[in-house]
Amino acid sequence: MGHHGWRGNPPGTEDEARRRIVAAATACLDRVGLAKTNLSDVAAEAGVTRQTVYRYFPSLKDILRAVALAGVEEFAGRMARHLAAFGTAAEVAVESVVFALRTVPGEPHLGLLLQAGEADFFTDGVISPQAFDFGARILRDVPVDWRAAGVATDADLRGLAEVLMRLFMSFLQYPSAPERTDDELRALVRRWVGPALAVSPTGRATPPDPASGG
Repeated sequence: MGHHGWRGNPPGTEDEARRRIVAAATACLDRVGLAKTNLSDVAAEAGVTRQTVYRYFPSLKDILRAVALAGVEEFAGRMARHLAAFGTAAEVAVESVVFALRTVPGEPHLGLLLQAGEADFFTDGVISPQAFDFGARILRDVPVDWRAAGVATDADLRGLAEVLMRLFMSFLQYPSAPERTDDELRALVRRWVGPALAVSPTGRATPPDPASGG
């Protein structure tokens, strides 16, 4: 398993070895930043040779991907806590797009793929089936009445997550010119996404009335 070195404490499994390398990379990035981190630094931090690192990660970009993915859970927890402050399904949907758009690029680890020129990999990750499932899980944990808003099944929730994540990626990759403020972005998303999650007095989602303009 390439256990040479490891500061005298070799990992017991391949997965543990990968986790240690990712942890070493994270420590380097936190200490000196992306521009000054290289594969030799990561190897030294982990207490192994470059050849050992190569056994688990073909390049520094592969390590950066692993570091970014490791930050997803922590980011998801913060997003869920933020969304919990909103009382309706429509507000949660709108705010999820705004929160992700304003937060992800500046994330110390999740934003690494964008900083490292790995936008395609980042995009593929965000619009993957696994990401949609993950997004649905975040929405499911927010204490709003999804069923009353017409989101009655797991498939519905996953579909909503997909739409919101694709919307987020579109805004991220092709920002408005001039750039919208947060409130302007909220108003735009609320105008076109909100009606799909509007709740009638009967507790059922109500489509917008075309005659009323929304």
